[in-house]
Amino acid sequence: MMKTRITVNDNGSLKIEGDFEIVDKTGNPYDLGGRTVVSLCRCGMSKNKPFCDASHKGHFEHNAVAFALPPKKV
Repeated sequence: MMKTRITVNDNGSLKIEGDFEIVDKTGNPYDLGGRTVVSLCRCGMSKNKPFCDASHKGHFEHNAVAFALPPKKV
């Protein structure tokens, strides 16, 4: 299986593909039903959080352009 890849979509979700597991705050895994691709909500409007249900359409704007983070604090 390919390594995990997270794509930040313009005006929308985080697309996760590959070999991954998603767990809740106590470490319990979500049953992904064998999926190797899911989209996570970034806008907070999904009725299916943490997964995207496209509620963001027309209500969430962000142009995803990669940039370098500042150096890690030590």
